[in-house]
Amino acid sequence: MTRIHPHRLQPGHRPRVGELRTLDGASIALPDVHRVVHLQFRRFAGCPVCKLHLRSFVQRHAELEAAGILEVAVFHSSEETLRQHQSGLPFALVADPGMALYRAFGVERSLRSVLDPRAWRAIARGLSAFGAGRRPGEDALGLPADFLIGRCGRVLACKYGEHADDQWSVDEVLAIAESFRGRHAKTTVGAFLQELAHDR
Repeated sequence: MTRIHPHRLQPGHRPRVGELRTLDGASIALPDVHRVVHLQFRRFAGCPVCKLHLRSFVQRHAELEAAGILEVAVFHSSEETLRQHQSGLPFALVADPGMALYRAFGVERSLRSVLDPRAWRAIARGLSAFGAGRRPGEDALGLPADFLIGRCGRVLACKYGEHADDQWSVDEVLAIAESFRGRHAKTTVGAFLQELAHDR
């Protein structure tokens, strides 16, 4: 039987968020009128799996920017804790300790986050590289999620992770964004040709 998640967003949905306040005090409009937004929901700030994953986005940040993608990472930790663990990253960070954004986007928590065997290799690698990093009271059972939000404000594509290491790679983000860019170009050209035909 297929499990139904009534609070999850689907492609085509328009999340009503408005502006996001980043760790450096800036505001990001959602949607962004110039770029598609890759909004990725991480776990707690010191999450070793998250640190390992974000390293690949740091290494290829220039590619993401060149592709017109605005990278934003959300953590359910306080700003103070987030600064201690994730400061210095080249993209926007958002602290959401009250998890309001997580609820708005239907991002969940589950024991399978850390008990799913598919996550164990990344957990072991992350612990070896960064240590545990979790503060008392922080939730270790959060699941990751990814959303690509178009300039129109609608969700173009999304992924709800099944375990702590289940998220889009940089290659997947670039490929998904490129596929929608191609569709947008075809739609624009088609509309232009229809307009020409109508004028004749």
